[in-house]
Amino acid sequence: MPANKHKRKASAQTKSKGIKGAQTPGLIASYPKSFLFAGLCFLVLGVYLLTFKSQDNAMFGVAMLSLLAGVVTTIYAKFSAPKKKVN
Repeated sequence: MPANKHKRKASAQTKSKGIKGAQTPGLIASYPKSFLFAGLCFLVLGVYLLTFKSQDNAMFGVAMLSLLAGVVTTIYAKFSAPKKKVN
């Protein structure tokens, strides 16, 4: 039998993690006005492709993806924009 049978406690080996819930803000949350503009550009591109280039199946798919990306980006940027206080 080994002479040293002492086992270490698991709680003694835990590392301190600091502040647990502190996350860095994402890219859209950091620049909401820029992504609001980009989302609106995606929407305009999607409407343009649907109006003038939708004869081809591939362009119809690109138009739908552009519309979806524009809507999602615009809504997320709108929610992450700072709110103005009314006095």
